[in-house]
Amino acid sequence: MDSEPPDSLFLFEYLLANAFEWTLILWILVLIFLLICSALVSGSEVAFFSLSPNDLHDIHQDKDPTSDKLIELKEKPRKLLATILISNNFINIAIVIISDFILSKVLPDETLRPMAEVLSGFLPGSIEALVSLISFLITIVGVTFLLVLFGEVAPKIYASINNRKFALMMTGPMAIMSSVYSPLSNFMVFWTSKLERRFQARGNSGTSRQEIDAAIDLTVSQEQNAEEEADILKGIIKFGDLLVKQIMRARGDVIAVDIDTTFSELLADIREYSYSRIPVFKEDFDNVIGILYVKDLIGQLSNDDNYEWQANIRTNILYVPESKKIDELLREFQSKKLHMAIVVDEFGGSSGIVTLEDIMEQVIGEIKDESDEDAEIDYVKIDDDNFIFEGKTLLNDVCRITGEDIESFETARGESDSLAGLVLENLGHIPKKDKEFILDRYKLKVMSVSKRRIEKIKFTILERI
Repeated sequence: MDSEPPDSLFLFEYLLANAFEWTLILWILVLIFLLICSALVSGSEVAFFSLSPNDLHDIHQDKDPTSDKLIELKEKPRKLLATILISNNFINIAIVIISDFILSKVLPDETLRPMAEVLSGFLPGSIEALVSLISFLITIVGVTFLLVLFGEVAPKIYASINNRKFALMMTGPMAIMSSVYSPLSNFMVFWTSKLERRFQARGNSGTSRQEIDAAIDLTVSQEQNAEEEADILKGIIKFGDLLVKQIMRARGDVIAVDIDTTFSELLADIREYSYSRIPVFKEDFDNVIGILYVKDLIGQLSNDDNYEWQANIRTNILYVPESKKIDELLREFQSKKLHMAIVVDEFGGSSGIVTLEDIMEQVIGEIKDESDEDAEIDYVKIDDDNFIFEGKTLLNDVCRITGEDIESFETARGESDSLAGLVLENLGHIPKKDKEFILDRYKLKVMSVSKRRIEKIKFTILERI
């Protein structure tokens, strides 16, 4: 009984004497905890943003609260990224401050002074300044090593391999941090979006189409069939920018039949034009009622005019606006298993047709079968820089034949699709014969004109780029 007070007193004195060591151990434990937090947050960036659409689909099928929360976080990627960056920066700042405190206790100035005295013979400055410099360098090197290895590289490698598991594990903490940092992250997202729009308004749109085309030419120039490969690659690059209006067959060039046409007249048209699908209209082309597939008539060729060929008309017609992107139309053709669409203008009238073949030609070039004529587009090539075209020739075809980029006419073409339309768009009236004018790098001369339209135009390339 008499020994208890001395033992209690000894324990108190021991704890008091070693308070410094316990405090240091506590701060080291805090540092380790922060490094783990840094690793988890850094890994979250890779895990969340490396999830593929298939991963997200599988996660969505789980139908549990964590999966639903992950999908909710991914629906706002900018806010999620801002939350991760804010959290990581706060944690890293805390790591630097605590590391500096721990190192100052483990390596006090007295410990570093001998090293500073040695370096004073080689470096200018006082001993105190050199001690501070050595302490600073040790802190920077040590903290950088810890952060890079344990807070960045290792967790990101692990998260990239186990992205789905890691993302689900961090969904709860990220949801909490997203709520805590919501005002700050929303502020960052707002200003980031504003700066992005300002940079885009200044024309900072990245690599230009001309630079991409030049890179393609340089890449394939040494290979066999290089020209064909380059054309296909360039077609793929510009594919998503083309509109239906730019590739469609204009109303005046469409072969269509009236529903009241006799069977013998229909067969005559089929033999003359050799098309596999023909639009059928009632009264005029603005009232297209269906598409006739010629293959449906193969077994009926021996019938006379009493045969009701109209029963073969297919009424599942696809109508598309002139402004529709052709990549979207291609997907629609695929989903609805169609090969032809009727193009309508802003007033609802039929302005032409567009086919699956028209779309594919934008990538792989002109497609010809055994029934196509060799000279589908009527033009005369005088030399490499001079051509004579029909006025109705589409600008898309003019560029394909002359080797020019369709974007060369983007500013001047306005609402026009054909070469004659380009002339009318820029002159404002039907010109007289031999009228010439310069349009950027091109000279256009009207070779033949009627009261209603421009028939032939000489197209001259003044300068190639």
